[in-house]
Amino acid sequence: MPSCGHMNLSSAVLIDKLKTVTLGITVVLLTLVSAACRTAGSQAGPPIVQPGAPGEASHVIAAAEATDLSRVQATAADVRFMQGMIHHHAQALATRTNSDDMKKLAQRIEISQADEIKMMQRWLEVRHQDVPSEHAHHMAGAPLMPGMLTPEEMDHLAALKGAAFDRQFLEGMIKHHAGALTMVQELFATPGAGQASEIFAFASDIDADQRMEIDRMGAMLRELQK
Repeated sequence: MPSCGHMNLSSAVLIDKLKTVTLGITVVLLTLVSAACRTAGSQAGPPIVQPGAPGEASHVIAAAEATDLSRVQATAADVRFMQGMIHHHAQALATRTNSDDMKKLAQRIEISQADEIKMMQRWLEVRHQDVPSEHAHHMAGAPLMPGMLTPEEMDHLAALKGAAFDRQFLEGMIKHHAGALTMVQELFATPGAGQASEIFAFASDIDADQRMEIDRMGAMLRELQK
């Protein structure tokens, strides 16, 4: 007959094995329950319905299809935005100042906007749209985009010198940049516009860059006004 010590040892081993099996079953059950919850959660969300074209029925689409922007095309509003921004950028004002900081600011604005004008012209050319020249804003009847200076304001600026010119230049360029922000806001407020990847990225960059330069010019203007 087995001794009590032997029986206790066997019982302990058996209990350990039962614990191991029980733990394994628990892990499997928890895994199954977690997977079931994820599946139920994904199925519980509302369906994504894509409206059909005029005369066609709507249909349900998958989430991946709803977030795929690869086939989003530019709209007429996108084209008008690019054409208008060429006019707007082309009026980036040259400066006649003795301040090195002002000269650097003007040069930075001129270079960045000249590059962006070339990009916008290429974008329009590829889509066989009218491409404004970088000098089109000088032509009679050229559109005056938000923030652009009127001919009278330009003449007034040209007549100034020294610190008076610097202050007027900064005020004019802050107004000019704020107009670009308005154009971006109007683009994104237009249904269906600003969704193509190139347009969205470009308009977003303009918004960020113009805000940064407005802050910089505002600080320079406050220094001049002290």
